[in-house]
Amino acid sequence: STDNAPEDDAPNRYSRTERTTYSRYSRDANSSGSSLPSNTLEKRIEELERELAKERQENARLMKMTQDKEELIGKLKEEIDLLNR
Repeated sequence: STDNAPEDDAPNRYSRTERTTYSRYSRDANSSGSSLPSNTLEKRIEELERELAKERQENARLMKMTQDKEELIGKLKEEIDLLNR
Protein backbone atom coordinates (compact mmCIF):
# COMPACT_ATOMS: atom_id res chain seq x y z
CA SER A 1 0.00 0.00 0.00
CA THR A 2 2.97 2.34 0.54
CA ASP A 3 3.96 1.84 -3.12
CA ASN A 4 1.09 4.07 -4.28
CA ALA A 5 1.74 6.86 -1.78
CA PRO A 6 3.95 9.04 -4.05
CA GLU A 7 1.40 8.82 -6.85
CA ASP A 8 -1.49 9.62 -4.51
CA ASP A 9 0.33 12.66 -3.15
CA ALA A 10 1.11 14.15 -6.56
CA PRO A 11 -2.31 15.70 -7.27
CA ASN A 12 -2.56 17.07 -3.73
CA ARG A 13 0.91 18.54 -3.93
CA TYR A 14 0.04 20.57 -7.02
CA SER A 15 -3.56 21.60 -6.39
CA ARG A 16 -2.65 24.52 -4.13
CA THR A 17 -0.09 25.74 -6.67
CA GLU A 18 -2.67 25.57 -9.44
CA ARG A 19 -5.14 27.63 -7.44
CA THR A 20 -2.46 30.20 -6.64
CA THR A 21 -1.36 30.35 -10.27
CA TYR A 22 -4.93 30.68 -11.51
CA SER A 23 -5.74 33.50 -9.10
CA ARG A 24 -2.48 35.22 -10.05
CA TYR A 25 -3.41 35.08 -13.75
CA SER A 26 -6.89 36.40 -12.98
CA ARG A 27 -5.50 39.27 -10.91
CA ASP A 28 -2.90 40.17 -13.53
CA ALA A 29 -5.45 40.13 -16.34
CA ASN A 30 -7.86 42.34 -14.40
CA SER A 31 -5.37 44.79 -12.93
CA SER A 32 -2.98 45.30 -15.82
CA GLY A 33 -5.60 46.07 -18.45
CA SER A 34 -4.05 43.42 -20.69
CA SER A 35 -4.76 43.68 -24.40
CA LEU A 36 -5.72 39.98 -24.46
CA PRO A 37 -9.39 39.30 -23.73
CA SER A 38 -10.04 37.40 -20.53
CA ASN A 39 -11.73 34.72 -22.60
CA THR A 40 -8.44 34.09 -24.42
CA LEU A 41 -6.59 33.92 -21.12
CA GLU A 42 -9.14 31.49 -19.69
CA LYS A 43 -8.78 29.24 -22.75
CA ARG A 44 -5.00 29.36 -22.41
CA ILE A 45 -5.25 28.49 -18.71
CA GLU A 46 -7.53 25.54 -19.53
CA GLU A 47 -5.09 24.39 -22.21
CA LEU A 48 -2.18 24.60 -19.77
CA GLU A 49 -4.15 22.75 -17.10
CA ARG A 50 -4.87 19.91 -19.55
CA GLU A 51 -1.19 19.79 -20.51
CA LEU A 52 -0.23 19.77 -16.83
CA ALA A 53 -2.61 16.88 -16.14
CA LYS A 54 -1.04 14.87 -19.00
CA GLU A 55 2.46 15.59 -17.72
CA ARG A 56 1.45 14.50 -14.20
CA GLN A 57 0.10 11.24 -15.57
CA GLU A 58 3.33 10.65 -17.45
CA ASN A 59 5.34 11.52 -14.36
CA ALA A 60 3.31 9.08 -12.25
CA ARG A 61 3.78 6.37 -14.90
CA LEU A 62 7.54 6.93 -15.00
CA MET A 63 7.77 6.94 -11.20
CA LYS A 64 5.89 3.62 -11.09
CA MET A 65 8.21 2.13 -13.72
CA THR A 66 11.24 3.30 -11.76
CA GLN A 67 9.86 1.84 -8.55
CA ASP A 68 9.11 -1.50 -10.27
CA LYS A 69 12.62 -1.64 -11.70
CA GLU A 70 14.18 -0.83 -8.32
CA GLU A 71 12.19 -3.68 -6.77
CA LEU A 72 13.34 -6.03 -9.53
CA ILE A 73 16.96 -4.98 -8.99
CA GLY A 74 16.61 -5.73 -5.27
CA LYS A 75 15.16 -9.19 -5.97
CA LEU A 76 17.88 -9.96 -8.51
CA LYS A 77 20.58 -8.88 -6.03
CA GLU A 78 19.10 -11.24 -3.44
CA GLU A 79 19.07 -14.05 -6.01
CA ILE A 80 22.70 -13.35 -6.94
CA ASP A 81 23.66 -13.48 -3.25
CA LEU A 82 21.90 -16.85 -2.87
CA LEU A 83 23.61 -18.22 -5.97
CA ASN A 84 27.01 -17.03 -4.75
CA ARG A 85 26.53 -18.95 -1.50
